[in-house]
Amino acid sequence: MTAVKRLGSLWSLLQHTHSWHRAASATCRTLNASSHHAISRFEHSWLQLHPRAFSLSASRFKSIDDFSSGFTEEDDDDGEDSIEDSEVDELFQQQVPTSIGEGQHRIFIVHPDVKWGSKKQHLTTAELMMAEAVGLVNTLDNWTVVDKVILSTKTPEKKKIFGKGNFQSLTERIRQTAGITAVFVNVERLSPLSEREFEEAWGVKVFDRYSVVLHIFRCNARTKEAKLQISLAEIPLLRSRLKNEFANLDQQGGGSKYIGGSGETLFEVQQRLLKEREMKIRSALERLRKKRHLLRSQRKHKDFPTVSVLGYTNCGKTTLIKALTGDSELQPRNQLFATLDVTVHAGQLPSHMTVLYVDTIGFLSQLPHQLIDSFSATLEDIKHSDLLIHVRDISHPETVNQKVNVLNILKNLQIPDRLMSSMIEVHNKVDLIDNYQSAEPNALPVSALKERGLVELEKVVEKEIVNATGKLILNLKVNLSTSQLSWLYKEATVQDVDVIADEGSAVIKVIISTAAYGRYKKLFPGR
Repeated sequence: MTAVKRLGSLWSLLQHTHSWHRAASATCRTLNASSHHAISRFEHSWLQLHPRAFSLSASRFKSIDDFSSGFTEEDDDDGEDSIEDSEVDELFQQQVPTSIGEGQHRIFIVHPDVKWGSKKQHLTTAELMMAEAVGLVNTLDNWTVVDKVILSTKTPEKKKIFGKGNFQSLTERIRQTAGITAVFVNVERLSPLSEREFEEAWGVKVFDRYSVVLHIFRCNARTKEAKLQISLAEIPLLRSRLKNEFANLDQQGGGSKYIGGSGETLFEVQQRLLKEREMKIRSALERLRKKRHLLRSQRKHKDFPTVSVLGYTNCGKTTLIKALTGDSELQPRNQLFATLDVTVHAGQLPSHMTVLYVDTIGFLSQLPHQLIDSFSATLEDIKHSDLLIHVRDISHPETVNQKVNVLNILKNLQIPDRLMSSMIEVHNKVDLIDNYQSAEPNALPVSALKERGLVELEKVVEKEIVNATGKLILNLKVNLSTSQLSWLYKEATVQDVDVIADEGSAVIKVIISTAAYGRYKKLFPGR
């Protein structure tokens, strides 16, 4: 009878689980959607400052709103690669890892403190890693930490992670703690075997960092791409749960039976359905990837340099972009993984050059490569930037370890050397440190919240953008009776037009590539 019940539950796992979504939504923070019309506000202020240039540049700025909120589902979805909301929601709600998403949780956190070997952490402490685990739990509404323990281990690769004595004492403590609904083992991934052993020993659900972070992602997902990438990242978790369920069934002799004369066992059917779902998700993501590529091409065509702002989660990336762009609608939150989608916001550099700041997903230590791979479509924007800004929370006790983790992830993403070598390092939150003195001479001290150090940062960004793009910032005098001005509008970025009426000329401030400037001098010699 028990085997039959398990078979029924496994079949239900393959169905749509919209009821779970309603229950799980109570555990997720309500995130107010912001329209991010950073560029439209910038356009308005620019036109106020430069009314003479408006009539000549209106067509250029007409399309800048296309990039006001980056690649999100609010973008124009026309074309053969568009994806219906219903299609994305269907994939997002299918086969949700229900064991983690059922209402509130009272969590017991266990952190294995590895004493030696390749898994020993050298740049941090067990206490700081436990603090981060507590922060992950506290990110979720209706989740609370009821107890936590740091337990040393010399055998993290073993099935039970801990030695026999430590495991027994841990089991007794967990079982004696009232009201626990789940145990969070603070490791990257638990093997299906370890997960099953722990759940049998402790009598409650067991989560690892992969499953907890995925649940946070699911709660914060708003756009098509975020939902699809999360659904893809959940596939390994679903496979793990599937193995656990069938291991239990095999013990009862019910897991390897063929069904309906199809020649497939129930396990093989579910594996096949998971594979088919994975292929659908990857296909949908590929269509969105093509659209993202098109948007990047449009940005390049419009000559808008892009600056990707990246860093460890909750380091202040969004706050910095808000300070640089003046986008009052950006609402940074003191929360891990508040940003899941790439959004793009326009800012103005001292030369009046328009740049697009790309707000990226935050990084985290000890995340499996499958999770990073699932978000490759989002992280791909970093590779195609003109410049990177690495934001560090310099007030955080683990700031050095966080920097190492970010650099390792960038290395794994195979970011081009030209971007790594020109990357600007920003030490954010210096207002939280008394008499701050940087030990790294090239780092720029900033308080994004207090808007300190922004002028110097913008100067450095401008310098690096000009170097990276091979552009020149020039003031060119043109004869308004010739085609010089129209040529510059076609081949360069016109920033300002100062008309000298009595001469029939104008001084044009432009950002122009070296190649284009060479052609200009050939076409208009002596100008």
